[in-house]
Amino acid sequence: MSIKYTIDGVEVVAEPSDTILTSATRAGIEIPTLCFDARTAIYGACGVCLVEVEGVPKLLRACSARPQEGYVVHLHTPRVDRARKTAFELLLSDHTGDCRGPCKLNCPAMTDCQKYVNEIREGRYKDAVSTVYEAFPLPASIGRVCPHPCEDACRRKMVEEPISIAFLKAFAADKIEADGNPYVVQCEPDTGKRVAIIGGGPAGLTAAYFLRRFGHAVTIFDQQPKMGGMLRYGIPEYRLPKAVLDREVKIIADAGVQMVNGVKLGRDIQFDALRDEYDAVLLALGAWKSMPMRVPGEDLEGVHGGIDFLERLGLGERPSIGKRVAVCGGGNTAMDCCRTAVRLGAEEVYVVYRRTRAEMPAADIEIEEAEEEGVTFKFLTNPIEFYGEGGHVTGMKLQVMELGEPDASGRRRPVPVEGVTEDIAIDDVLMAIGQGADCADAVDANLLTQRGTIACDELTFRTSIDNVFAAGDVTNRGAGIAIQAIAEAQKAALCINNYLEGDEVRAHIPYFVTQEKTPEDFEDRPKQSREKMPGLTPEERRDNFEPIYFGFTEEQALREASRCLECGCHDYYDCRLIRFANRFDVHPERFAGEKHDRDDVPVVRDIIVHDPDKCVLCGLCYRICDQEVGKTYLGLYNRGFSTVVNPMVPDEARSFCASCLKCVEACPTGAMKSIPATSRVTCIV
Repeated sequence: MSIKYTIDGVEVVAEPSDTILTSATRAGIEIPTLCFDARTAIYGACGVCLVEVEGVPKLLRACSARPQEGYVVHLHTPRVDRARKTAFELLLSDHTGDCRGPCKLNCPAMTDCQKYVNEIREGRYKDAVSTVYEAFPLPASIGRVCPHPCEDACRRKMVEEPISIAFLKAFAADKIEADGNPYVVQCEPDTGKRVAIIGGGPAGLTAAYFLRRFGHAVTIFDQQPKMGGMLRYGIPEYRLPKAVLDREVKIIADAGVQMVNGVKLGRDIQFDALRDEYDAVLLALGAWKSMPMRVPGEDLEGVHGGIDFLERLGLGERPSIGKRVAVCGGGNTAMDCCRTAVRLGAEEVYVVYRRTRAEMPAADIEIEEAEEEGVTFKFLTNPIEFYGEGGHVTGMKLQVMELGEPDASGRRRPVPVEGVTEDIAIDDVLMAIGQGADCADAVDANLLTQRGTIACDELTFRTSIDNVFAAGDVTNRGAGIAIQAIAEAQKAALCINNYLEGDEVRAHIPYFVTQEKTPEDFEDRPKQSREKMPGLTPEERRDNFEPIYFGFTEEQALREASRCLECGCHDYYDCRLIRFANRFDVHPERFAGEKHDRDDVPVVRDIIVHDPDKCVLCGLCYRICDQEVGKTYLGLYNRGFSTVVNPMVPDEARSFCASCLKCVEACPTGAMKSIPATSRVTCIV
C-alpha cells in the first residue's frame, strides 16, 4: 500500500520499501547527500541528509528513515540547516586539495585559466574562447595587455617558469577569428527591461555583454568617438592593435547591444533623465583624469598628464614632444608613456621613480622592453620642482630618496636623503603617478566619495540611489588594472539582473578548498622552458607603432599549453561536496586543526589514482565495487581518523578496472581519478 506524505508542502507518494530519500528523489526533490547511491545498501556515513519531521523530536537521516502516512517533512528549518552546515564544515576541515587552480583564484574575474589552457592543448580553440567568454568578452584584447596576475600565481614557476596564460588566451581568440569561426553571443529571450550603461571601456562593455546575455535591452553611452575606453585611448597601438579591439566590440554589438558614442554625461545626456527612462543605470565612467604631483612648476607648458598624452595619441593625434622627456611614475601607464615618447622621436627618455625597481608596479616585461628601447630609469628619485624659461619647462629638480619602513601597501616607504638632490634638463614631462575619476559635474553629488569616486556597496554594486549601480575604475578605491574593472562589471551585471528580476541583489563570493604547494612537490616534473613570443627586435620597434608581438604559432601554443600542471580538481563541476558547501555558506575554519597528510598511502598508479586527502570516507567506491560490480578490489585500511581507502587490486584485475571505473564515477568529491591509457605505468605501488 502506498504512503502519502509531504516534503516542504509537496505531496510525495512512497512505497513501503522506500526511505524518505528514495521517495523524494523519485519525486524530483533533492535532499543533500554524499554517501547514498541507489545501487548500494544504506550506509549513513556523511550525515548531511538530515530532515525535520513535525512531531518527531530528533532530526532523521533521510537515507535510512522510512516515511509514514501523513508525515510533514521539512528540508530547510534552522535546525536542519545548522546540522548540515556543521556536517559539511567537519568534512571540509580535513579535506585537502585544490578546487580550482591558483591561476583562476588569482584572476580578479575568476577566469577558468586551467580549463581554457587545457582546451588549447587539446586543439579545441573554440571551446577555449567560450570558456573565457564565461568570464568576460574581450579575450584577444585582454590577452595582449593584462599584467596577468594569474601567471604570478602559476605553480609552474616552481618547476621553471609560469605558463604564458595571457598570450594563450589571445592566441585562441585570434585563431578562431582567422579560421572564420568567430565567437557568437547566445542571449536569453528578451525580458522587456532596459539598462543604460555610461562608459564604453572594459567595465561597460563587460557589463553590457552579460546583461544582454540575460535578455535585457542594453544601451552604452560613451563620450569618445569609439568604444573601448582605456583599452583604445590609454594603451598604444604597439601593445593593442585597435583592429583587434574593434572586432571584439563588434561581437558585443552584434549581440544586440546599442552603442552611442560622442555623448557625455552631464553635457549631452542628463543623469536624472536616464534614471527615469531606464529600469537600471550602470555608471562605468572610468578614471580619465591624470593625478597632479603638487610640486612647483607643474603648470608650466610642457608638463602633461600621462593619460591626457595617451588619449591624444589614441584619438589619432601625434603629440609634439621635445628631445628630452621625463616620465614620472612606475606603473604600466608610465611604461606606455616612456615607450611612446621613444617612438615619437625623443632622444633621451627618463623614468623617474621614487622607489627601486623591485617595488615598481609595472610588469617586468614592460620594464625590460623599455630598457631595450633606450629608456633610462632613475630609481630612488622624486620630483620636487619643475622650472623653465619663457613659460616652458626646461628642467626638473629631483630629491634623492632611500627606502625606510614598509607602508600600508607592504612596500618600503621612500624617504628623502637630507640635502641630496639632482637636476636634469628636459623638454617635456609626462606625469603618470595615477589617475582619478572626473564625474563631479555628471552625477548627483551625494553619490561621490571624498576622492571623487562613486560610492557603491562592494557586494551589490548599488549606489545610494535605488536603480543606479557603479563598477570599474570610477568606484570606491579608484583606478586599477583592466581585469579588475572587468571583474567588478561582471558581478555588477549579475546584481543588476537580480535587481530587475526582483531577487536578492548581492554578488556571491564562492568557497573553495585550497592547498599550499612547494617546489619539492614538483621535483619529478621534467623542465620545459616557457615559449618565447616571436616579435620585433628593439631596433625594429623604436620608431614605429607596429605591434611588437606576432603571436604564438599553433605549434608553440600547443607546447606551451602542455606545460600546465592541472592544479585544480578534475571533478570540480560534478563535485557534490563543493556544491553543497557553497549552498550552506560553510566556514570550516571553525574546526581548524591539524590535517592528515596521507601522501604515502598506496594507490593504484596505472589505472586509478585515489587521493585520500580529498576522501570523505563515504564508502561509495568500495561499496559500488562490491555490491554493484561484485568485486572486492577496494577496501578500508586502518581505523578511526586514520582510515583510508586501500586498493587491493591484483595484477590480473588491471584490464577489468580500466574498463569499469564505476568507483570513479560514484565518487562525490574527486578523490578517485582514472589515469588516461597514454599516461599509465605498469605497477601498483
